[in-house]
Amino acid sequence: MANRHRGEIEAQLDGTRHTLCLTLGALAELEASFGAEDLSALAARFGEGRLSARDAIRILGAGLRGAGAAIDDDRVAAMRAEGGAAGFAGIVAELLGATFGGTA
Repeated sequence: MANRHRGEIEAQLDGTRHTLCLTLGALAELEASFGAEDLSALAARFGEGRLSARDAIRILGAGLRGAGAAIDDDRVAAMRAEGGAAGFAGIVAELLGATFGGTA
């Protein structure tokens, strides 16, 4: 069971329940992926509310890996979520909110 106080969430992907968490290592991975100088820049980028599908893949992949899953972004890109694109967007928003507080 996910512990929201640790920044964890649960999400249904490909019909399987997964825990996602943006650990410090996962956040460092995202800083590098997005060319962000620091966590403030990363949070500001996410706070704009404009994320591409590629952004969502990177965020979900980092969250899955942060929670211990051995998965690459190509596998994440092939996953399905209930509700399609809107479902993925909701999972990303929930994960960012759990990580940065409030809605990211």
